[in-house]
Amino acid sequence: MIFKRATTTGSSSFSRALALLVAGTYFMEILDGTIIATAAPGIAADLSVRPVDINLAMTAYLITLAVGIPISGWLAERFGARKVFTVAIAVFTIASLLCALSPNLAVLCGSRMLQGLGGAMMVPVGRLVVLRDADRKEFLEAIAYLTWPALIAPVLAPVLGGLLVTYASWHWIFLINVPLGILAFLVALKVVPDIRARRVPPPDWVGFILTGAALAALVIGMELVGSAPTPWVAVVLWLVLAIACTAGALWWFKRSRHPLLDLRALRIQTFRVGNAGGGMYRLIINAVPFLLPLMFMLGFGWSAFQAGLMTMAVFAGNVLIKPATSPLIRSLGFRNVLLVSNIGGALVLMACAFLGPQTPLAVIAVVLFVSGVLRSIGFSAYNTLQFADVPKARMAGANTLSSTISQIATGLGIAVGALILRAAQTLLEGTAVTDAVVSYQWTFAVLGIIMIYPVVEALLMHRSGGDQVRTR
Repeated sequence: MIFKRATTTGSSSFSRALALLVAGTYFMEILDGTIIATAAPGIAADLSVRPVDINLAMTAYLITLAVGIPISGWLAERFGARKVFTVAIAVFTIASLLCALSPNLAVLCGSRMLQGLGGAMMVPVGRLVVLRDADRKEFLEAIAYLTWPALIAPVLAPVLGGLLVTYASWHWIFLINVPLGILAFLVALKVVPDIRARRVPPPDWVGFILTGAALAALVIGMELVGSAPTPWVAVVLWLVLAIACTAGALWWFKRSRHPLLDLRALRIQTFRVGNAGGGMYRLIINAVPFLLPLMFMLGFGWSAFQAGLMTMAVFAGNVLIKPATSPLIRSLGFRNVLLVSNIGGALVLMACAFLGPQTPLAVIAVVLFVSGVLRSIGFSAYNTLQFADVPKARMAGANTLSSTISQIATGLGIAVGALILRAAQTLLEGTAVTDAVVSYQWTFAVLGIIMIYPVVEALLMHRSGGDQVRTR
């Protein structure tokens, strides 16, 4: 696909202002996907529904986000990146206001779907513009800007949500997006270049329907796993539908002249490692911020404030190591950095499996801090590596495919964590083990074992993989 700029002013070099803008919108998107869980009891009381029913609003957001991402690349090519990105910010901001004003659950779910639609267009299109402008040798710096929201938002969400709900009201978890969205919209008009494709193929409606159905069925099926009691028949039916639609979509993409998702990028080893091993890595790592607070509150008997405060040790590790991630990658190379982050991550998960109420607080804090350090290094390496060898002409298709895989992995993280935890609790029922902590310890141990897969992916990668973006 050949792109052109609709405007000729400005430099083609990496724009830090643009990267910060996209990072800010990415932060809003991830935060809104997780922060609502903290406010569920307050929202349920106001809307006169059960707290468990608020899960519908979370699911509606995730489904729309997952279904909308694949079409975002085509929209940017057809209508221009600036127009799509600014419209996406406006939709997300207006939807946030509607969420805060929702009088009942039905309106809240509809507003969350609209919010998910804005998020689906906002982040992939913004990332595409940043990466197309960046020189290969600037990729590490560009990705560093785009990585921090994925590191910080899931950890801050419980703390920020708790503060807003405790000292203001649940409405503010949505209202806070309004001034941020207005500011982002105004900045986007100034800094987002109006790139678009010279020739745009017709939209792949067959691929869109099959992909959308597969992603929606997958999200619904995995969300049902976390409900209590779990409707296993419904779970199996939804997941079978997801597998069937996925198989149909893959068959179609290989035969379509202009597929919605271009799978050719998977032939590039660094892209494949960044999304196969990286997808599994993201899935495992995103389960941790969900499991830790639960273990601290339900297993250790801590208050929500104590659990949130201890989880901030992960945030501290993320932030403090971030300035050193790019130098580490340049010095050691992608393969070595991935091995360190994955093997270290597996060991930290195993360490979490040995934590208990009697473990000294300092030891717990150190384990979580190291977890945050390795998390930051791993995310930075994977996010950069996946685009290291992708030609600019294929960047749009690779970005859309990567965004879709990343969203699936992130969304499945909590569901897989909940599934392993539920299985551990079921296996321990009727045994002499009555300590609630044990099921969480088993869950962390299983996640540590699963981490072997990205370790193997990294071992099989060529030692020089990604070298052209790590050398100055």
